[in-house]
Amino acid sequence: MNTRPSPRLPARLLPALAGAALFHLAAPAAASEAEFAACLSGLRGEAAGKGVSAATFDTHTASLTPDMAVVGFLDAQPEFVTPIWDYMAALVDDERIADGRAMLERWAEVLAKVEAEYGVDPATVVAVWGVESNFGRNFGSRPLLTSLSTLSCFGRRQAYFRGEFFTTLKIIEDGHIAPERLTGSWAGAFGQTQFMPSTFMRLAVDFDGDGRRDLVDSVPDALASTANFLARAGWRAELPWGFEVALPAAFDSSGAGRRNRRPLAEWAARGVKRTDGSPLPANDTATGLLLPAGAGGPAFLVTRNFDAIYSYNAAESYALAIAHLADRLRGSGPFAAAWPTDDPGLSRAERRELQHLLIARGHDIGEPDGMIGARTREALKAVQVELGLEPDGRAGQKTLTALRTQRQD
Repeated sequence: MNTRPSPRLPARLLPALAGAALFHLAAPAAASEAEFAACLSGLRGEAAGKGVSAATFDTHTASLTPDMAVVGFLDAQPEFVTPIWDYMAALVDDERIADGRAMLERWAEVLAKVEAEYGVDPATVVAVWGVESNFGRNFGSRPLLTSLSTLSCFGRRQAYFRGEFFTTLKIIEDGHIAPERLTGSWAGAFGQTQFMPSTFMRLAVDFDGDGRRDLVDSVPDALASTANFLARAGWRAELPWGFEVALPAAFDSSGAGRRNRRPLAEWAARGVKRTDGSPLPANDTATGLLLPAGAGGPAFLVTRNFDAIYSYNAAESYALAIAHLADRLRGSGPFAAAWPTDDPGLSRAERRELQHLLIARGHDIGEPDGMIGARTREALKAVQVELGLEPDGRAGQKTLTALRTQRQD
């Protein structure tokens, strides 16, 4: 429920204003659909050159309409706009760690075969699975053909998305996955471990031996395909992804960056140590210094295996979440250093608790699912004003603690 008052309009003006609003809304929508139809007609002419038959194209595009919402997501990926401490808190929480360990046990036999085939350890593969789809619970609900056709016709990077659109049609034509099962993210990633269609074509494998590469309904195919991706991206079984380190006082971090690799022995000579105080191995393993929150936050030395994870989704925060979750699945603890903030992020359980507290105060934000969407952010802003906090709509520990305190009072 919106607690802020809104001005009321005289009743006699409402029909006229509603008609005007409908006109302005309908005109762009009609223009978009006309442009979309023209774009699809052009794409049909390209289909044969991309290996897609005219029959397949016509069958699966006949009822398509554009979803203009996906165009707005092009510049709003969470890996780039969310504070690192919020991002990590939601992706590597107690729930995901417990679920991941359960999946390691449940799929132990398959994962052992995957490791023997591709050289990627079970914890890393399962960590990707957990972050990408919450172990198959959240594939994404947007039909791939709708999203990819829209992005093929509107917004930037149309050439890239046209390639993904044609590849999706080819996946359907080849019989790997039924069209109704191809739902996913706004950008077209799909399945248990969220492959883009072109990645599917290059790297997906039929690990269960049924003659199809199915990342949606076959967990073995998805896990093996993920391991194949990482192996092809340069994963080396003998290397860790990296580890957290402690920097000496007044350390010159101007040479930081995962690509600025130096031998471990050189970092050791500069006073860098493991967070438990033990010295670094004095060898020539090439590592880069990663400072995801600047010199005041946790520091990591990362190897080429970190780069392999990074290639799955080109964001350092994403790669760090995968790497850290894998470590937690192996039994390691949280990072030794704290994030440089006085308002840490919330786990998914804490986000759901926050949403329950907002609902209890009369805010209509839908089901408490742990996802901080537009309605939750608006409710947070209103509540933060009431609590005397900065009304930024962010779900952090300060707001949750204040709401808990008021509830107890």
